[in-house]
Amino acid sequence: MRKNLAPTKGNLMMAKNTLRLSKQGYEMLDKKRNILIREMMLLIDEAKEVEAEIEETFAAAYKALESANVIMGVHKVQEMAHSAMTDNSVKIDLRSVMGVEIPVVTADKPKNRPVYSFHGTSAAMDEAVSKFNQVKVMTVRLTEIENAVYRLAMNIKKTQKRANALENITIPLYEEMTKNIQNALEEKDREEHTRLKIIKKTKEMH
Repeated sequence: MRKNLAPTKGNLMMAKNTLRLSKQGYEMLDKKRNILIREMMLLIDEAKEVEAEIEETFAAAYKALESANVIMGVHKVQEMAHSAMTDNSVKIDLRSVMGVEIPVVTADKPKNRPVYSFHGTSAAMDEAVSKFNQVKVMTVRLTEIENAVYRLAMNIKKTQKRANALENITIPLYEEMTKNIQNALEEKDREEHTRLKIIKKTKEMH
């Protein structure tokens, strides 16, 4: 980026075009930044709600599990825990927010039917399983939100840096460049006009 260009009409046009594009670029980056910030703030608010729900549901789940341990015995509860199947239902897709790829994490909703026999079990055990399944679904959602917030924050930082460069360096530079070239061309026109007047006057005297 050359700060000093020869004062020609071609360079003036180039400087004006670059200035116009830089201002347009800044406006677009500013708009993108605001949209990303708004999206991030909404996700942060949602994350707080999900965290509160997880904490409340976890507390209920452990309370039910403690009751199941008392009623059924710890050994029996452990045996039933080993019968749980591995969950491979979590899927990850992507969505785009102003060019930023945000993960969309989904998991199948737990089946209401227990995987264990009802013989020798208790309502407390059923309650514990139900609550822990709810925690699983909410944890998947929280993971999705936290990952999205991180990606948005990184892109906001990058966008802010580019916007600052345009606002504080590129735009002022080309504003000054345009002004200097324009002033130089106007001064050149005045000198040319004065020179022609002198030539004309000299010719008239002869």
